[in-house]
Amino acid sequence: MERGPERANADRSVVAGVPGRLLIGGGVGAVALVVVLAFLLGKTTSTQSAPSPTRSPTPTATTSPTVSEIFQRVGPSVVVIRTDDAIGTGVIAADNGTIVTANHVIAGAKDITVTFADGTKAKARVASADPGQDIALLAPASLPEVLVPAVLGGGAEVGAPVVAIGNPLGLTFSVSSGVVSGLNRTSESDDDGDLEGLIQFDASVNPGSSGGPLLDARGLVIGIVVSIADPGKDEAFAGIAFAVPIGTALSGGDGDGDGNGPQI
Repeated sequence: MERGPERANADRSVVAGVPGRLLIGGGVGAVALVVVLAFLLGKTTSTQSAPSPTRSPTPTATTSPTVSEIFQRVGPSVVVIRTDDAIGTGVIAADNGTIVTANHVIAGAKDITVTFADGTKAKARVASADPGQDIALLAPASLPEVLVPAVLGGGAEVGAPVVAIGNPLGLTFSVSSGVVSGLNRTSESDDDGDLEGLIQFDASVNPGSSGGPLLDARGLVIGIVVSIADPGKDEAFAGIAFAVPIGTALSGGDGDGDGNGPQI
């Protein structure tokens, strides 16, 4: 027996979300069924909210951090180094607390004390020294509760911005900024221990800044501050300072020379 159009349509009219149910027309029963189905459908869809339109983020140009932001980021990695009668700077270079500084800051010292950015003080010993590169590594006897090593790496380019953090003239945790003025410079002295291959920069540094980090525009340590040009022989900043490239500082060098020069 052939189905009529109404019966065929009824067979095909499966209500969405309620498999196996047929929508059958006619009478109060149909109305009740519709109400029940509407309730079930409402219950099913109530847990699923329609996707709300979201605005795509507007592309923004990548900007370098400001000097202030670099200081906030790297400042906790800088330490004050005090010896028998001198003050210098160092930078935390590893998770074990190893500190990189200038060798002349600690050379011959009987007592070395480091002060971390949070005020924690600790005695330190010389783990290794390379007078030829004027670089030394210190091992603190104890560490602060939160240790923040600096990020090392990156190269220097003439004209690129740089930031120096140190303790010039005892003014702890001072920051200055400038540019790379030249590369592969030699810091001359009256002795035979001239330092070569240095980064020349013009960010202000003074006695007490030695051993501090020279940072690039991203806050990476690209050098260790070691000396200034001192034409007046008065240890005053003349706008020319020098740093050992970080790659050289950590390579160990050949140990030749005595590391002397117009040091700070």
